[in-house]
Amino acid sequence: MKKDQFILAIETSCDETAVAIVKNGKEVLANIVASQIDSHKRFGGVVPEIASRHHVEEITITLEEAFREAQLDWDAIDAIAVTEGPGLVGALLIGVNAAKALAFAKNKPLVGVHHIAGHIYANRLENEFAFPLLALIVSGGHTELVRMKEHGHYEVIGETRDDAAGEAFDKVARMLDLPYPGGPHIDRLAAEGKDEIPFPRAWLEQGSFDFSFSGLKSAVINTLHNAKQRGEKINAANIAASFQASVVEVLSKKTYEAALHYDVKQVIIAGGVAANKGLRTALNREFAQTDIPLAVPSLKLCTDNAAMIAAAGSVAFEQGRRSGWDLNANPSLLIK
Repeated sequence: MKKDQFILAIETSCDETAVAIVKNGKEVLANIVASQIDSHKRFGGVVPEIASRHHVEEITITLEEAFREAQLDWDAIDAIAVTEGPGLVGALLIGVNAAKALAFAKNKPLVGVHHIAGHIYANRLENEFAFPLLALIVSGGHTELVRMKEHGHYEVIGETRDDAAGEAFDKVARMLDLPYPGGPHIDRLAAEGKDEIPFPRAWLEQGSFDFSFSGLKSAVINTLHNAKQRGEKINAANIAASFQASVVEVLSKKTYEAALHYDVKQVIIAGGVAANKGLRTALNREFAQTDIPLAVPSLKLCTDNAAMIAAAGSVAFEQGRRSGWDLNANPSLLIK
């Protein structure tokens, strides 16, 4: 009988200090996340130095809580997985060095994990993969379409050429004086408004699965600026609804077209913006007319967490991938 596998994972790529323990790549025994939102919201965004300081303060606490919740000790752990990039270099360094120190002290294998691979594998904690599959990753720092022919194989077929979708959400929210993080507030406000402002959709050249949201962001800025100059009252709900409709239409249409083009057997969405109700509704509508199943993760698995890093790390560990003591934070790490 095959021995159960237990992976301890650490995620500190941005402003969440997270530690998880996952059994056999799918069963979450503990998934502890220490959020820093309250510390960053007064600045309207993540302050890297503050994020790093909080990671130092929280890493030991979250680690102990994970073992307590999983009811395991170090003897049960088979390997330590950690996010090596991309992300904020100072934040990544805390997690990477903590993982290296623990791996050395406890004599455990070390596995570096790409943050986007983690977001993709968050889906496997709830739904088994069917290959080939297409993953739409949408978060504050990333907007990508990734094709997977098998476990551990990543082919980027589309990516943003400027702003990520989540970044655009946060910037528009700031213009509308909405709290940080802006994405969920835009989503709620959009439900109260009407899509009546013809904001642009950047389709780019024919056949491209790339994205661009900088033009849309500029269009929102200009609309708000012009209204202010004319002394007109701004309907924030309609701005939010029209902006979100533009983002969602491009994301859903391009994902649908890519899925048909590459003849995939499954489509999954991942990342913080995957929690957006408008996006979920649009994607469900697009794929309802096909026989391609759409996997939508639970809200708790959309945002950064360590269980997703453990899920991706489990596959890498089984494939024999190991990181050496020279593992370092790589804020611009490419997925491959």
